[in-house]
Amino acid sequence: MNFSANLGFLFTELALPDRIRAAKAAGFSAVECHFPYSTPPAEISAALRETELSMLGLNTVPGDVLAGDFGLAAVPGREQDARDAIDMAVRYGAAIGAGNVHVMAGKTDAGAQADTTYRANLKYACDVAATAGLNILIEPINHRDVPGYHISRVEQAADLIGALALPNLRLMFDCYHTQIMQGDLTERLRRHMDVIGHIQIAAVPDRGEPDDGEVHYPNLIAAIREMGFTGPIGAEYKPRGRTTEEGLGWLSAYDEVNAQSPSTAAA
Repeated sequence: MNFSANLGFLFTELALPDRIRAAKAAGFSAVECHFPYSTPPAEISAALRETELSMLGLNTVPGDVLAGDFGLAAVPGREQDARDAIDMAVRYGAAIGAGNVHVMAGKTDAGAQADTTYRANLKYACDVAATAGLNILIEPINHRDVPGYHISRVEQAADLIGALALPNLRLMFDCYHTQIMQGDLTERLRRHMDVIGHIQIAAVPDRGEPDDGEVHYPNLIAAIREMGFTGPIGAEYKPRGRTTEEGLGWLSAYDEVNAQSPSTAAA
């Protein structure tokens, strides 16, 4: 099992380059981040080379969080801010060799103007990202944590991806958000696997380590692998303890399963 450490939530007591090193030491096979922009890209690139980890992706900046922003791409009247955020994310992502940029939609009234704005900004994002060899991800986010987020259901995102028909536009399927809003994770993953670019996990309802709560991740992850998804699965959870290391027993358990698998034994 391959997992990516989401450095927006994990090892946060460290500077970002040292979080990459900590992820390697803990046994993660990749990393991803939220908003790395205060760290010079050269420092991130050096840590990635040193650890031989790949950076799966980063987010566009959310805007003015204190004023209520949680993304900009679907917010009418903020088109220039949204495109500036997209440009910055693509430049930074290209500089560190990231694979994806998650374009944050923001909070809207879910009306026609917001939808039109979102579609136009996603087309812009995909065009810009294509020149750098990056994919654009969109993520449904639950309305319990972020009331009013523009997309909150997997089908909304999948329908939009189908309608826009942009080759580098993909779905980020976050199991935590989807379980809260909709459930039926295995079937939704199977139905939309052809447009999924990344998968993330966390416990529900507390968003802690993926070893407790409503979702039995060993079964779900086995099903994901049977569906043919081979990429690292993103561990985007908030540690319950004082440090990330205290809660890494779940990762060790997967390592033990790998060690005992027939294919590993035969090798």
